[in-house]
Amino acid sequence: MANNSIPPNSFAIDFGTSNTAIARWNTVTSEAELVTLPGLSQQLGSQPPLIPSLVYVENAAQGKIIAGQAVRDRGLDLNDNPRFFRGFKRGIGTSIQGFLPELDGVKVSFEQIGEWFLTELVANLRQEASLQSLVLTVPVDSFESYRHWLTGICQSLSVEQIRILDEPTAAALGYKAEKQKSLLVVDFGGGTVDLSVVQLSSQNPDSGYLLSWGNRLLGKSKAQQKNTARVVAKAGDNLGGMDIDNWLVDYFAKTQDLPKSTLTTRLAERLKIKLSRDTKAKEVYFNDETLETYELSLERDRFDAILREQGFFARLDDLMNRLLQQARSNGIEITDIDSVLLVGGSAKIPVVRDWLQQYFDKDLIKNQLSLEAVVIGALQVSQSTEVKDFLHHSYGIRYWNRRTHSHDWHRIINTGQPYPMKQPVELVLGASTPNQNSIELVIGELGQTASTEVYFDGERLVTRTVNTGNTQVQPLNDSQGARTIANLDPPGNPGSDRLRLQFKVDAQRYLCITVEDLLTQKSLLNNYIVVELN
Repeated sequence: MANNSIPPNSFAIDFGTSNTAIARWNTVTSEAELVTLPGLSQQLGSQPPLIPSLVYVENAAQGKIIAGQAVRDRGLDLNDNPRFFRGFKRGIGTSIQGFLPELDGVKVSFEQIGEWFLTELVANLRQEASLQSLVLTVPVDSFESYRHWLTGICQSLSVEQIRILDEPTAAALGYKAEKQKSLLVVDFGGGTVDLSVVQLSSQNPDSGYLLSWGNRLLGKSKAQQKNTARVVAKAGDNLGGMDIDNWLVDYFAKTQDLPKSTLTTRLAERLKIKLSRDTKAKEVYFNDETLETYELSLERDRFDAILREQGFFARLDDLMNRLLQQARSNGIEITDIDSVLLVGGSAKIPVVRDWLQQYFDKDLIKNQLSLEAVVIGALQVSQSTEVKDFLHHSYGIRYWNRRTHSHDWHRIINTGQPYPMKQPVELVLGASTPNQNSIELVIGELGQTASTEVYFDGERLVTRTVNTGNTQVQPLNDSQGARTIANLDPPGNPGSDRLRLQFKVDAQRYLCITVEDLLTQKSLLNNYIVVELN
C-alpha cells in the first residue's frame, strides 16, 4: 500500500518485553521492511530479525551497556548476575516490591535500563541511515506514567518528527486489513495481553488509516482531508510470555528440584517456543566447567494443563467478556467482527488459537504476521487520518471518606469517554477551614479493581494480579506544591462555593483543568495540563 505522506528515513520501534522489532520505510518499494542491526538482531532462519530486549550493564556510571543478541552471544544471560536485565519493560512506571541493584555507585532503575536500551538502538540506527521520523508503540493498558516516560525519551533523541501509537491497533495496518470494517486485534507479547476492537472507515482506502491511542506528534503537520478509524473497545492485562516462563520454571522446580535461576528461565522459554511448533520438546544444558547438567522435557498436553492450573484461560475469558461488553455498548456484536488478528510471540501458542475458536470461526483468525505486524503497521501512519478513540482509564479526585476514615476517589471522567471532549466536566469547591489560603486537590488515573503487583522472587521479576476490590490508582499530581490548584486571595471560609473547576481531556489524552475564583471572578488556571505534574 503506497503512502506518499511518509517521509524518507522513517523508522518505527516496537519496544517489547521479550523482543523489540524495528522497521523502516523503503521509498523505492513503498513498503515497510524490518531492519537488521549487526550485533543487536538475532538471526533465526526464516524468523523476523528481532532484537532480544536484554541489557547487560558494563558500567552504570558511564551508561555503557551491551544490548540485544550480543548479550546471548556472550553468554551473559545464563548466570544470575545483577548486571543482567530482562523483562525490564514491565517495571517501568510501576511500584516495585524489592530492591534494584546499585551498580558502579549508581542506583539503577527500570526506567534507566529502558532508556539505555532504546538509546542504544537509536544510536545504532543512526549508523545505518539518517533518522528523520520515528514511531514508537505502547501497550493499550499502560498508565500515563509509562507514556510520559517514553515521551521524555523521544524528546531527547533529536528526531524531527516523533509519534507514539498503541500496539494493538497499529497491528491492523501491518496485516493490511484496512478493507475490513471491524477487527479484533489480540496482542499477546512477553509482558501484556491487549484486546482491541477497531472499526475502519471505508473511504479512500489507498491513503491509509491512523489507528492511534494517545497519538502524540512532535513537529509540524499539514491540514488535510481526513479519514477515520474508531476504537470501539479495548481491554488489557499484565499477563505475558514471561509469566508462562516463570510458571514452567516453578513446575520444573517442583517436579525435578531444579533451581529457579536465569538459566532455567532461559531453558523454559526455549521449551515454550518449541511447543508452539511441536507436541513434544526437550532442552538439555551441560556446563563443561562445572559439569552441571539440566534436562527439561515437556509435552504440549502437560503444558496446556499448567496454563489451566495457573488460571490462564480464566483471565483471558474475563478480558474477552469485558471487551465484548464494551463493544456491545457501542453497537458492535461479536458477529460483526470481520477478522481476528494475532500479534506477539505468545499469540503463537497453539492453545491460544484454540481458546479464540470458542468465540470465533477459525477462518477469521490470522496469525501469519504475529511478530512483525505492529512495527510494520506503525510506519503506515498517514497524517490524513482522524482518530476517534475513548479513554481506557477513568480520572478522579481524592477525598476523605468519613465513613471509612480513609482516602477514597470520586470519579469525574469515566472509562469509555470519547476524546477530545466536547464539553468539560464541572465541579464546584468551597473552603473546608476558616481563613483558608489555598485549595489542594489530588487527581488520579483510575484503573481496574484488580491490582497488579510487581515484585522480585529471587532474581525473577514477577507480576501478580490481586483482586483487592479497591480501585488501582496512579496519582498524577500527588507531590509537594503540585497538589495546590489555587491560592485564595482573599482567604476562603466554609459555607460558600469558592472555585469552579472544569475538567476535560484533549486530543493528546491529557487531562486539563480550568479554575475560576467565584468570589473575585478571576481565572486562576486555563486548560492546565495536569499530567505534566507527574
